[in-house]
Amino acid sequence: MSFLTFSRLAPKLLSPKNANFLVAARNASASTTNLKDILADLIPKEQTRIKNFKQQHGKTNIGQVTVDMVYGGMRGMKGLVYETSVLDPDEGIRFRGYSIPECQQLLPKAPGGEEPLPEGLFWLLITGQVPTEEQVNWVSKEWAKRAALPSHVVTMLDNFPTNLHPMSQFSAAITALNSESSFARAYSEGVHKTKYWEFVYEDSMDLIAKLPCIAAKIYRNLYREGSSIGAIDSNLDWSHNFSNMLGYSDTQFTELMRLYLTIHSDHEGGNVSAHTSHLVGSALSDPYLSFSAAMNGLAGPLHGLANQEVLVWLTALQKEMGGEVSDEQMRDYIWNTLKSGRVVPGYGHALVAQLYKIVPNVLLEQGKAKNPWPNVDAHSGVLLQYYGMTEMNYYTVLFGVSRALGVLAQLVWSRALGFPLERPKSMSTDGLMKLVGVKSG
Repeated sequence: MSFLTFSRLAPKLLSPKNANFLVAARNASASTTNLKDILADLIPKEQTRIKNFKQQHGKTNIGQVTVDMVYGGMRGMKGLVYETSVLDPDEGIRFRGYSIPECQQLLPKAPGGEEPLPEGLFWLLITGQVPTEEQVNWVSKEWAKRAALPSHVVTMLDNFPTNLHPMSQFSAAITALNSESSFARAYSEGVHKTKYWEFVYEDSMDLIAKLPCIAAKIYRNLYREGSSIGAIDSNLDWSHNFSNMLGYSDTQFTELMRLYLTIHSDHEGGNVSAHTSHLVGSALSDPYLSFSAAMNGLAGPLHGLANQEVLVWLTALQKEMGGEVSDEQMRDYIWNTLKSGRVVPGYGHALVAQLYKIVPNVLLEQGKAKNPWPNVDAHSGVLLQYYGMTEMNYYTVLFGVSRALGVLAQLVWSRALGFPLERPKSMSTDGLMKLVGVKSG
């Protein structure tokens, strides 16, 4: 099964912007494979570009804020800079300007593989450049070299009770890795702020390298009787090592992991996990603390837990409605879900085509969804089940491993560009009423 099938399941999400994008691909210089060296060259140029932009347009008004926006979760409010990805309302996510199909074609792949390696996507996110195969291989080996977990984190994971949710274990282990933070140590020693990004980079590379080991340890402890995750093979890519540690040897499952870890990596800066890492990082909390906070947000049912919620909802649907279901019956079920105050978390499995046809129109009729098209949660959990990973409670951990690529790439840039402490102004209802000229009460 080719995972281009995945692209066909959600054409609205995945459609390329134009057919000539290959011509516009910005291939990185092959003169070096050291990512930090490339960043050291890029950062001063970007600092100068933004400085000049702010000098010329710093006082320019870029939008209005309405009362509905303030009460509505700040949706649509332009309030922060996030470089690594942008969500196109018509075509879905673009990573540094490239759609998912474009990334599938442009980014290096494993020998014999069809899907992009997440290492290449990380390189693209953090540099804005399409990497060479040699540069991606360098990242794979670098992460393999940094992957070992400190003993206290292993002990902590082994001592967690089995009824502790996998995401709680994941977040706690990441927080405990703070003991290894180069940034926290350098900050305590008085490092100059122009050097912050270098230590955030080191922490981010270490953390991304260690996440599959943490995630696999949790999986083995909960679902495989505490069996060993084995050793990292420095000759394998990040996803291949992760699949092996989880205990899956099917080459197609490994391909699924490569695609999964790529497409869930980033979703611009306003979502809960990305915004949380940005906010906590702005306090100069190190990447371990920032990312752990992000994972607590990802664990919410309105965010990353949607992978799990999709399949719970589908299981309930199938149990209630049985086998063959007419479009009209499906439509009634969806309306009953919405009228009961619940949400439709995604649409997938054998029902993918039917749900994809029916759900968007129902959501548009309801009038609350501006964009009714499914996101990746609608299908990715279904694909995991198809290849044998049926432990739904665990899916958000996989999401978290992937999300590190985007939010940590941005965290490096946030420190490189000297972004300040995030501190928006809050108002009370009485204050808002006074502001718009309405008498309270």
